[in-house]
Amino acid sequence: MFFILSKLYEAFLSPVPLLLFLALAGAILSFGRAARFGRWLAIFSALALIVIALTPVGRLIVAPLEDRFPEPSADLAPPYGLIILGGALKGAESDARRQAVFDEGERVTEAANLARRYPAARIVFTGGNGSLISGGDNVEAQEAKKLLVDLGVDPSRVTLEQNSRNTDENARFTAALVHPEPGQRWLLVTSGFHMPRSMGLFEKAGFEVVAYPVAFRTLGPGKPVIWSLDAAENIRTFATAAKEWVGLAICRATGRIDRLFPGPQDAAPVASGA
Repeated sequence: MFFILSKLYEAFLSPVPLLLFLALAGAILSFGRAARFGRWLAIFSALALIVIALTPVGRLIVAPLEDRFPEPSADLAPPYGLIILGGALKGAESDARRQAVFDEGERVTEAANLARRYPAARIVFTGGNGSLISGGDNVEAQEAKKLLVDLGVDPSRVTLEQNSRNTDENARFTAALVHPEPGQRWLLVTSGFHMPRSMGLFEKAGFEVVAYPVAFRTLGPGKPVIWSLDAAENIRTFATAAKEWVGLAICRATGRIDRLFPGPQDAAPVASGA
């Protein structure tokens, strides 16, 4: 039920679809008895969409998410394993085109670099079919493993968890698959905006995780916010950030994470190498 509700939120209640529906409702109402209210509703919704599309408001609200966890230091002691979260590749397109078609592809490419840096680390890719309307095999996991192998990773090191449909299931199903034990440190590889919620969920599932954020949309702490006139990119960034903030609130309210905004100060101390 939680998965279905999250997908319905994305389709109908997340800010951009909601504003589109409100603009349409306002336009319809403007022809009836509530014409004045309808006009104001349509104008408000249109102006809000213009602000989202043509200003850096999306980057302003995604920056705290991306900056929450810094990249680990270069002298980090070798981890027990790497966990790569799904959403890196467009599985069906990659399979059809016979080449890697990226979504947040840095999750896989940077994981391949980490696999070379830590040759003894176990590698787990977690993510099933996250679509509400299409079932079938998780093509992304197979394509991700193929890309890792093409980038030089030994296929025997790669374990696939292919049943999870969201981040909560990523954490719980991966824990059921690998049975994390105290003292086993895992590097968690996912997009920077997605890291706070992911860290909270994996910690709740029993993992000792170190954040390794990738695929950034902003320049980092203390750097200026990029102003782009690419309306489609601005809308995507705003929608992505809004989804994460709502997701954090819902996960905290439902007890799936222990803190509203998990941060590095909440994690156990991490030892460095010699």
